[in-house]
Parts: sequence; C-alpha cells; structure tokens
Amino acid sequence: MAYKHTNSKGITYYLHSTEVTLRGGKLQTIYFFAKVEKNAKGHPVDLPAGSVVKENPRNGFLTVSKKK
Repeated sequence: MAYKHTNSKGITYYLHSTEVTLRGGKLQTIYFFAKVEKNAKGHPVDLPAGSVVKENPRNGFLTVSKKK
C-alpha cells in the first residue's frame, strides 16, 4: 500500500520512488507525488522513516523532507 496524502485543496496524492543515476555515476533514490496510485515513472512506496511531508501553502505542492 502506497502512502497517500490529501492536500489543503482536497486532492489526494500517492508517494512514489525511483532510482536515478547522477552525473558522477552514483545511484540516488528520489521521491515524488502523483495523482494516480500506479505510475509508469516509479513504484508506490511508504513514507521513509525520519521523513515528513510538507505542503507549499500557495499551490498545494507536496514534498518529502527529513525531520529536523
């Protein structure tokens, strides 16, 4: 089951992750939100431990960041 979050505008988003290769050849996991649960660009995941979801108050855009 993927992590889902409903923003202040009432739209539900699902958390996905994918592996990308950086210029130096290092692999890094990136997290992104999509409106659909199954996305071709990544696979659904749970919220990583030690992370929180933040919402941009102007446009409702969701991001994942580390807890402080």
